[in-house]
Amino acid sequence: MFSNILDILRLAATGAAFFFGYRIGFAGDSYHPEAQLHFMIPLLITVISGISGLEGLLAGDRAARAKGYETGSNYQRQSAFAMITLALVAVGVWLLNWGIQADLTIFFTFLIFHLLSGINHAVDAVKRKNYSWQNINRPFLVLFLMAGMIYPVLMALKNL
Repeated sequence: MFSNILDILRLAATGAAFFFGYRIGFAGDSYHPEAQLHFMIPLLITVISGISGLEGLLAGDRAARAKGYETGSNYQRQSAFAMITLALVAVGVWLLNWGIQADLTIFFTFLIFHLLSGINHAVDAVKRKNYSWQNINRPFLVLFLMAGMIYPVLMALKNL
């Protein structure tokens, strides 16, 4: 139940980040990809990685079972710490206003981690026939995230 609530929270907050982020980006008479990304990146990383990290620490066994993974692994706790670290750095970059290059650096780190994680989940689904919902949805959710971020990222890179 706790993991389901966190899944709903992650999805709802991600949807809100896209809704408000695109409104910020297209506010006024021109497009502002840097403003959009400066809002979206820390929010997305915090709700996706931060909540996942906390879930791994507070309800790791339940989360692992929901994905069809083994429980009680030290690697699971280590992964949770890595996710929380991503969220903390993203918030720090945002608070210190280090600029679009720092925003994009932490975003690409986050994205590559989740892309590799999505590939791992897809391989697990095929190799071990692990078709749990939380296992098979990860690759698709990562692809949706990438699709929604392509335009603002490309526009921000073009402005560098």
